[in-house]
Amino acid sequence: MGDPGAAMSTRLRVAVAIPAYQAEPSVGDVVRSALRVLDEVLVVDDGSTDETGEAARAAGAHVKVHSRNFGKGAALRTAFDYLFARGHDAVVTVDADGQHLPEEIPRLLDLAGEADLVLGTREHLFPLMGAVRRTSNRLSSWAISVVAGAQLKDVQSGFRLYKRHLLETTGFPESHFEAESAVIVRAIRRGFRVVTVPVRLGFADGRTTSHYRPLVDSLRIASSVTRARFEEW
Repeated sequence: MGDPGAAMSTRLRVAVAIPAYQAEPSVGDVVRSALRVLDEVLVVDDGSTDETGEAARAAGAHVKVHSRNFGKGAALRTAFDYLFARGHDAVVTVDADGQHLPEEIPRLLDLAGEADLVLGTREHLFPLMGAVRRTSNRLSSWAISVVAGAQLKDVQSGFRLYKRHLLETTGFPESHFEAESAVIVRAIRRGFRVVTVPVRLGFADGRTTSHYRPLVDSLRIASSVTRARFEEW
């Protein structure tokens, strides 16, 4: 861990949360890498039918298991509830498929002193993505930036650091992929500090490992961010 990140992690109690679904081949390596950076890693097995939970536990993670697949937002909510109840001040979220590199976590920790939500962004890697993925990310980032009232170039990255007080204010009510978009809108509209930092990835285009459904989840995102924008009225 880099020195600034190490210093920040001593001032804040920070844990890693990994929402996982059908991730048996990759989750163990992600857990082991994360444990080299931070001391506590929680995997939420969101109703997998393979050995995701067992692989995560064998790698050293705490594991919470959902009885069925409730969605990424629900898995993250379970992680936040558990980790904040244990006294953590912040949580870094990392996907289970290996795209997010835990060795990049110190880059997020370096900014924890000046932000309530840190996004590890990939816009510098968009040219390496397939055309569909690249276009989707750019369009969604533009649209959500307009709704939120702040310019953000990559709002779909799930590699993030959340402060506890932010989520205690905004909540995290959505159960699927839309939760990560809606929380950005709520955070910005309520005056929280949202910053970005470019990160390296294990691989640029995650379509083959993602459970994102373009039509259904895009409609959910559109609905949730619109509701998040106007709900305070």
